[in-house]
Amino acid sequence: MTDEQFMSIALEEASAAFDAGEVPIGAVLVTEDGFIISRARNRIEELDDSTQHAELIAIREGSRVLGRRLKGCTLYVTVEPCPMCAGALVWSRVRRLVYGAPDSRAGAVESLFNVVDNRAMNHQLEVRAGVLEEQCRALMKKFFTGLR
Repeated sequence: MTDEQFMSIALEEASAAFDAGEVPIGAVLVTEDGFIISRARNRIEELDDSTQHAELIAIREGSRVLGRRLKGCTLYVTVEPCPMCAGALVWSRVRRLVYGAPDSRAGAVESLFNVVDNRAMNHQLEVRAGVLEEQCRALMKKFFTGLR
């Protein structure tokens, strides 16, 4: 499967988050050979826990399956990860991050900070940004427009 196809699956998760009243962010963790290890969506409101970001849920499930080191894996996420999630990507040794829309308010990959390619850290990730960006951005815009 292509990056765009995996991002489409992450968008399905983001749509489920939207339908549940969550900020619509979805994530998919995939092995080097293209096997989906986990799919996740934001569950912050549902679980009343600010750490229940899609990325962290996908990483936790991936760690249950593969162990704490997710070497060789790619995480697809609809929106640029925040500092908490970017740090978790580094510590879990995810090889590659693919995301859709940038996050100018909390992005810790390229927008505000660059946690995942910081040479002071003991691991860096390959990053591809802007995959299905318009669809990812549109879902976020629809959610936040509905709140106003």
